Amino acid sequence: QVQLVESGGGLVQPGGSLRLSCAASGRTFSSYTMGWFRQAPGKEREFVAAITSSAGRRYYADSVKGRFTISRDNAKNTVYLQMNSLKPEDTAVYYCAVRNGACSYYGCYVPVRAYDYWGQGTQVTVSS
Repeated sequence: QVQLVESGGGLVQPGGSLRLSCAASGRTFSSYTMGWFRQAPGKEREFVAAITSSAGRRYYADSVKGRFTISRDNAKNTVYLQMNSLKPEDTAVYYCAVRNGACSYYGCYVPVRAYDYWGQGTQVTVSS
């Protein structure tokens, strides 16, 4: 069983930045492939970014590429999502998740069903 706790959400103006954190339990965090998803009101949960266990590969949704950066600190059992140049359409609840293993192409990181464990989410609101 893995427990995930997200933090760092809040209200930010368009063009601003936030850094989300996701702290994970378990002594094998370094072996986990991690992902970030988001869900806006009335919409389905969607993929944002993923990072493999050694941080050797990172994947991003087109909508956030160039603005968001996923990273991890295995010594702290934590994965991060640095979000810059935020837009109102980035408003959502953001979730981190543990993927069931790694794979070698972008498409296999996208489905919600590929992830076994989820945090409770943190709200990000981008508004002036």
